[in-house]
Amino acid sequence: MREQDDIIFMKRCLELAAKAEGMTYPNPLAGSVIVHNGTIAGEGYHIKAGGPHAEVIAINSVGDKRNLRTSSIYVNLEPCSHFGKTPPCTDLIISSRIPRVVAGAIDTSDKVSGKGLASLRDAGCEVISGVLNEECRYLNRRFFTFHEKRRPYITLKWAQSSDGFLDIIRHEGYSVEPNWITGKPEKVLVHKWRAAEQAILIGAGTARSDNPRLNVREWSGNDPIRIILTGSGILPDKLALNDPPGNCIIFTHYPHKINYKSIDVVELNKEGTAAGQISEYLFKSGIQSLFIEGGLNLLEHFISTGFWDEARVFYGKIPFKDGIRAPEINGEIISQTGFSQSLLKVFVNN
Repeated sequence: MREQDDIIFMKRCLELAAKAEGMTYPNPLAGSVIVHNGTIAGEGYHIKAGGPHAEVIAINSVGDKRNLRTSSIYVNLEPCSHFGKTPPCTDLIISSRIPRVVAGAIDTSDKVSGKGLASLRDAGCEVISGVLNEECRYLNRRFFTFHEKRRPYITLKWAQSSDGFLDIIRHEGYSVEPNWITGKPEKVLVHKWRAAEQAILIGAGTARSDNPRLNVREWSGNDPIRIILTGSGILPDKLALNDPPGNCIIFTHYPHKINYKSIDVVELNKEGTAAGQISEYLFKSGIQSLFIEGGLNLLEHFISTGFWDEARVFYGKIPFKDGIRAPEINGEIISQTGFSQSLLKVFVNN
């Protein structure tokens, strides 16, 4: 019975943690629940870096602090045991005399990596770990990928027609605008996705054909850092991404061709892959996630080099009969969602 209760309360931790998706970088998503006599006595979640951690908010929310001495505390990620912008959560748990700690995933970052649970055990706490481990790791997949693979978590996104095309053939004089395959709900969802990521990438072809802003207009949240990959350095004279607000980075082999104001330009080494160099640059910059909304060449480059973790593909219901073929993706389908104008499939790279 206790194991089932642990699962129920860990699910609540995950629900709480997910409320702050996209807001806590560079910190992970964390939710915490205090349970006394089988009932939730307090709960909370980490909102942003520099603010109180989930365990602190949950403990402070308990009305009668004496109940902490006979309670369990749940958290989807191992409590921290080091001083950062805030004191260690393990110290507060120990000083609050909470006897039982139930954790989801182990924090594999260098600063924690099991030290939090070890200090709790050393203080005499009963420690249970690994509850809903897979779900807990997936929620913080960006955080874990960054620390374990030393690169950002990379998500690909595209929409294709019912007969497998990304776009129609754009003839000379074609207006510069997106060719929509999906409907309004899907557009809102994509903006929600953008708000959850730290950076977003397109290729020069998409910049020339669609000239997108790549910001969050249909959702509440932070705009991601906007990135363009252009091997040739050839871009439109008027670039929407050059308009504030937000940061923008251009990766190119020919930086001398780029003369936009207030845009960082990074020169690519012709001997290395663009995907690898971009990933390395973003890792060194502390960027944990990259969302790619590019065209065929950009998508195929990241797919062929293996630099992708997740792909979100909308399959439209209208045929184009001709155009630019969509890339092929091999991965495990983890979810499917139907919309009035499309079917969304989410793949993970195993």
